[in-house]
Amino acid sequence: MHGFSGMGWGMGFGWILGPLVLGVLIWVIVRFVNQGSESGRPGGNSALDILKERYARGEISKEEFEAKKRDLI
Repeated sequence: MHGFSGMGWGMGFGWILGPLVLGVLIWVIVRFVNQGSESGRPGGNSALDILKERYARGEISKEEFEAKKRDLI
């Protein structure tokens, strides 16, 4: 009533609310973008991961998978 209509947060800790919301928004965007990358590794999948995917899709036989896996390890 004393001339402070709607200015409670603006005069107190409201000045920090804007940068805090902006920081959280940036953090959420970065987490969402990095969600697709596997365990934060640059360059994407390893050769073994690609080999496992090819075997799972049925592109290579079990024998071929085992032979290539031995070559990689």
